[in-house]
Formats: sequence, C-alpha cells, structure tokens
Amino acid sequence: MPPAVRDDDAPPSFRRAVESLREPVVRPEIAVEDIPAPRRLAPHAVAMSATVTVDDDDIALGRLIVLYDPEGTRDWPGPFRVVAYVSAELEPEISTDPLLGQVAWSWLTEALSGHGADQRELSGTVTRATTEGFGAKSGQPTTTELELRASWSPLSEDLSGHMSAWLALLSATAGLPPVDVTDISQRRPRHD
Repeated sequence: MPPAVRDDDAPPSFRRAVESLREPVVRPEIAVEDIPAPRRLAPHAVAMSATVTVDDDDIALGRLIVLYDPEGTRDWPGPFRVVAYVSAELEPEISTDPLLGQVAWSWLTEALSGHGADQRELSGTVTRATTEGFGAKSGQPTTTELELRASWSPLSEDLSGHMSAWLALLSATAGLPPVDVTDISQRRPRHD
C-alpha cells in the first residue's frame, strides 16, 4: 500500500497527492510498501518500493518517489516531480535485442498515456547490465538485467494515473500479461 504522509506540516496539496497514490488497484503479483523518502531532494517527499513475485520468485522490483517543492526552488516545471525506477532480469534471447532500450522506453510512455498521467519534461535512461562469472564463479550463468530510470513533472496533484502507469511499467518489465487478458493455456477443451 502506498505510504501515508508522515510530515505533520505538509501542505494540503501534497497530502492530497499522496492520498491519490492509494487509488489504483495493485495486481496480486505486486507488493507495494513504504520506504524512507530522500530528505534532501525536496522539502516534502514520499517513496515506495514494489516487488513482483511469481511462483515464489522475485522477478522485478521498482521504486517510486514523489517530490514536492511548493516554493518552486527546484528546476522543475511545477511543484511536483515523480521519479521512477524499475529493474528485472531478462531472458537471454531478449537481452541482445538492439531495440531493447527503445522498447522499454515505450513501455513507460505508453503506460503514462494509457493511464492519463499527463506530464511534461519526461526524461530518463534505459540500462542493460550483463553479469558474467569468472574464476571461482565461472560456473554461474551469465545474466542480463534491465533498469529503467525516469522522472517527469505531473500536471496536477492527482497522481493516481502516475501510480497506475508505474505499476503498468513494472508489470511490463516483469513480463506479466495485461490484466484484462485471459490465460487460455489453462482452459480445457470443450466437448460437445
């Protein structure tokens, strides 16, 4: 569950923004929890992390931070800034795709537009990191991890669409099927 405001002197608009993070439904594979927010990035901040678990394996993780500067002393085009991070291990055949960065970035842009998360000054990076074992670790399989880091300034204090977009990005990075898709592999053939 998204965090509660622990800042007694937080402005009402920040409190409303944090409350709006509670509105989206979180899929059962994703566990969201409160984490300490960075203190030096803005006068008010809230942070959460999420883990995607399938068959008792953690397959992806993410963090979402909402920063709020009502005085406008930061170099943002508004009082809010959302910072998102997702990470997941990739299948070997996907990890070598030269378009991987563009595809991962499209997961974010499509999630933002698909959930009505109006924003400006979207920026970020997509990183692919390969780990190879040597010496005593030479027997370990090579793994590749995808990391997407992004930030943007929401156009309103209603951040429910931004939370939904982050959850959708996390689901896409983890390779989860869309929520509205039925897994037909479990259906039995119909005999008339």
